[in-house]
Amino acid sequence: MKGIATMVSLLLVGVFVQGQQLQSYIQQAQDNNPDIRAYELRHEIAEEKVNEANWLPNTEFGAAIFASEPETRTGPQEAKFSATQMLPWFGTVSARENYARATADTEYLEYRIAKRKLALNVAQSYYALYTLKAKQNVLADNIDLLDTYERLALTAVEVNNASAVDVLRLQIRQNEMKQQKAVLQEQYLAEQANFNGLLNQDWRSFIEVLPQIDIPISDPVITDSLQLNPELTRFDKLYESVARAELLNRKESAPMLGFGLDYVPVQERSDMMPDDNGKDILMPMVSISIPIFNNQYKSRTKQNELRQSEIESQKQERLNVLRSALAKAKSERNAARIEFNTREQNIQQAKNAEEILLKNYETGTIDFDDVLDLQELQLKFQLEQVESIKKYYVESAVINYLTN
Repeated sequence: MKGIATMVSLLLVGVFVQGQQLQSYIQQAQDNNPDIRAYELRHEIAEEKVNEANWLPNTEFGAAIFASEPETRTGPQEAKFSATQMLPWFGTVSARENYARATADTEYLEYRIAKRKLALNVAQSYYALYTLKAKQNVLADNIDLLDTYERLALTAVEVNNASAVDVLRLQIRQNEMKQQKAVLQEQYLAEQANFNGLLNQDWRSFIEVLPQIDIPISDPVITDSLQLNPELTRFDKLYESVARAELLNRKESAPMLGFGLDYVPVQERSDMMPDDNGKDILMPMVSISIPIFNNQYKSRTKQNELRQSEIESQKQERLNVLRSALAKAKSERNAARIEFNTREQNIQQAKNAEEILLKNYETGTIDFDDVLDLQELQLKFQLEQVESIKKYYVESAVINYLTN
């Protein structure tokens, strides 16, 4: 029981260290990735548009000089100066700000989605690096194993219990595995460049990958919180922004009020002295702008209704896609655990068979055809087990993206 407890403790520590290491890389990617920075800037631009929304129509100023000065009782008019300010209907500016705010909230969700997708890509690339490195280690162990078999074969040749052909076949098999290992190294360098690209650092930068990752004894509890996924809440914000756009449209279809002031300087009359002789004219004005031909506002209302229906359909379709993806990820992760356990048993049985072969060697009855067949099976099981580990954690990353 103490041994089992120790093993469980070590496994939990390994999972924690792996999670901390991967999270550190994800944080680095989110801080440095230029695509994330672009999304962040888009959100900042949308936030600034909230300030832009607080505006009024331009104040109009006018000045005119009479080519022929009109005579009035109090004197001839020299010029005319005017100022006019149109004001939107009550609540229009607030409606415009609310629409800009809803648009900014949508951009923020786009930013969050981009960060989550980047985290998923980093996790998938990390586990791809682990897989390529782990397979190289498996091949290195098997090459060493064939070295041992080759020495046994050379000894058997000396006592006429094996032929030189057996030695050559073992060497050919070694060469094939060395080739596989070299190819995996090239693939590792390519994936390393991809990983560094996600982190926006030099493509040759060293990436620290844990040498051993195991599947935990039990799976984390999954809460079906798809409705909180930003990919879905984004549609809620889009719907809200369209509702805000319609409210703004209604406000803009209302009349606009205008306030102005005209000032006319008047010269004094010299031929007579009437009351208020030469008194300047000051004329306050009030105007109203009514959108009589308002088809554009009616059309916008119809467009907004159609847009909201479209958003509801898009959200339902995306929800179906995410539900399918979550169900598939759960199934694939469960399958990965089953495959891992089966291959663990097969590897143990292959080791038992290896021990039997080595015991047979002591009696001089070793069959090197069996040696190669066993080694090939063992290598197959080990490589497949590495793939099972990768599959488990990649699907776990997908589940985490969908539900957290």
